[in-house]
Amino acid sequence: MIKIRLSRGGTKKRPVYKVVIADSRRARDGRFIEKVGFFNPLLPKDKKERVGLEAERIKYWLGQGAQPTTRVARILGENGIIAMPANGSNPSKAIPKKERKKEGDEAAPAAAPKAEAAPAAEAPKEEAPKAEAAPAAEAPKEEAPKAEAAPAAEAPKEEAPKAEAAPAAEAPKEEAK
Repeated sequence: MIKIRLSRGGTKKRPVYKVVIADSRRARDGRFIEKVGFFNPLLPKDKKERVGLEAERIKYWLGQGAQPTTRVARILGENGIIAMPANGSNPSKAIPKKERKKEGDEAAPAAAPKAEAAPAAEAPKEEAPKAEAAPAAEAPKEEAPKAEAAPAAEAPKEEAPKAEAAPAAEAPKEEAK
């Protein structure tokens, strides 16, 4: 699979990335197909030199089926090349761990009574679909014998033309002798 991803360069603790088109099986900093931009995370976000992209080439590769990585998708979205991807779906990550644990302890006892009430409410609902499914299952059984009878009726018709064609095929053989 072709990916649009970041390839790290720069020195220790001072990264600079190239935005490259590469095969996903290759190493992160290994061989790539084409360099289509750069990204310098050390510069402030408002600086023009922070990101440089070749929009036409990126659009071409996206059209060819290349998939951007999560980070590259955000960079492309910020620069208007693709639609901005949705934020992560982990809202608890923004809450400090100590507070998460406190909330988790409070939420566990509250969830237990809800869990007991939910199965009781769901039980009658489960029985109703089963009752509806049974008549639906019987209807195809009735249609099945009809379907078997139709091919049987067609089979003799097919054999009759074959029988007529056989004598015609034998006649030229006799003439050739």
